[in-house]
Amino acid sequence: QGQLVESGGGLVQAGGSLRLSCAASGRTFSNYNMGWFRQAPGEEREFVAAIGESVGGTYYADSVKGRFAISRDNAKNTVDLQMNSLKPEDTAVYYCAANVGPPSIRAEVYGYWGQGTQVTVSS
Repeated sequence: QGQLVESGGGLVQAGGSLRLSCAASGRTFSNYNMGWFRQAPGEEREFVAAIGESVGGTYYADSVKGRFAISRDNAKNTVDLQMNSLKPEDTAVYYCAANVGPPSIRAEVYGYWGQGTQVTVSS
């Protein structure tokens, strides 16, 4: 069974940066498409970014485009999310997910999920 573990969350002021990391174990995720989602209190889980199994295929929600960057290191079995120019509305629990199918913005197609890491942006 594969496992995903997120790290790097925390408290940051608006305009600051954080780098989230997702470490995969139990299986090789190099042939999986990887995604980041987030869920704020009282809100549904929403797509943030995804990266295909091949380097170069990245996808972003409009709300984070130009501020966030997703990357992966298949040798290390990790996926990172660099978050810059953070806003209070970025506050949420951030989840890493893996999908054996094509990159997708739909949470329901992802079969593996991490436990989440809290990101709080103060104004």
